[in-house]
Amino acid sequence: MDDRTFHDFSATSIDGEPVDLGAYRGRPVLVVNTATQCAFTPQLRGLQELHERFSALGFSVLGFPSDQFHQDPGSDEDTRETCTSQFSVTFPLFAKTDVNGPDAPPMWRWLCAQRPGVMGGRIAWNFTKFLVSADGHVVRRFAPPVPPTRIARRIEAELALR
Repeated sequence: MDDRTFHDFSATSIDGEPVDLGAYRGRPVLVVNTATQCAFTPQLRGLQELHERFSALGFSVLGFPSDQFHQDPGSDEDTRETCTSQFSVTFPLFAKTDVNGPDAPPMWRWLCAQRPGVMGGRIAWNFTKFLVSADGHVVRRFAPPVPPTRIARRIEAELALR
């Protein structure tokens, strides 16, 4: 049995800096594999709205761009520019990453093992979302078509607002 939590992993920020995800201990987060040229890319606005609505209460959206589905070409800087200028994203963004296969970081393999989804543990598409509790456990996995507004009640529950 894997007794690790989300807080046992690290990632690289979009600026190339290492980030210990233990820094989010005590805070629920929504981990999302994003892309800038996907049919679901407008969800970035809804994700930003969730971040703004709940960040003062200790919640954060964490965006992990991926070009694994060939919908986020260019550099990390190109991705950041698109996210900030077109969608006003202020939530943390991380360096582009694979989310499936041998090059996927341990965090993504762990997330998929915790909530496998319909593809047997694989990420099916961009904008798959994982709600992680303040203690670092995956509470729920949301399929790409689920709009961020439909996740708000689950976030409220994690923040004990309901």
